[in-house]
Amino acid sequence: MRVTVRLFARLRDIAGAAELSREIAAGATIRSVWEQLAGEYPELGPYERSISSAVNADYARMDHVLREGDEVAFLPPVSGG
Repeated sequence: MRVTVRLFARLRDIAGAAELSREIAAGATIRSVWEQLAGEYPELGPYERSISSAVNADYARMDHVLREGDEVAFLPPVSGG
C-alpha cells in the first residue's frame, strides 16, 4: 500500500521535505510509518514522545491502522505566544 506522509516544522527540516510517499504493508499503523521514518532519519527519534499524528486531517493515535491512499501527518509540539 502507498501512503503520503506530511511533516511539519522541525520534522520537515530534519527530513528535508514536507511531503513523502511511502510503501507500507497491509495492516501497518501510524507507529510503523513513524518507525520507518525514524530509521531513515535518526534525528526524528527523540520526537516520538511529543509528536501528534493525524490521518486524513483527523487526529489519530499511533495504533491507528492505515489504508491505501491515507495521508499521515506528524506534528511536533508548538510553542510561542
